[in-house]
Amino acid sequence: MGTNGSTMLEPLRQGLPPLDPSAVSSAASCALAARYEAVGSAREFTRRTLADWDVPERFDDICLVVSELVTNALRHALPADTPYDQDPPVRLHLMRWTSRVVCAVRDPSNESPVDRYADGGAVEEDFSAESGRGLFLVDSFSDSWGWHPLAGTLSGKVVWALFAL
Repeated sequence: MGTNGSTMLEPLRQGLPPLDPSAVSSAASCALAARYEAVGSAREFTRRTLADWDVPERFDDICLVVSELVTNALRHALPADTPYDQDPPVRLHLMRWTSRVVCAVRDPSNESPVDRYADGGAVEEDFSAESGRGLFLVDSFSDSWGWHPLAGTLSGKVVWALFAL
């Protein structure tokens, strides 16, 4: 990938790990409006989807991480003047392979999910600081996570987390 001066972010700015698309057994997504009730909606959608897929393993971890990713998207990735009634700007995607589940949250911001820590502070301290606890939890409860900008004419990014079953 080369270096671009932000080596701390390098491992995070990546697509999903190589996964065989033909092995995807299930996928589901939902649009989330720009309101904080969307976090509860995302959790409920995740609960129902995992129950439909009969995936009891990692259930609590996945629901916790979905909550954190959606909260981060609503809190940090939306312009302050986002109207509540426009097309929902945040989407949650859940994908299941035989031995893993990926949750991905799409938002309209082009900013890295860790840009506010780019002042050279220690990652561990920043991750566990009050405002950064969400990514610390994502890192702690998922097997891997990362983000990538949307391709083509779409602006924004996808932040994803992977769970081995």
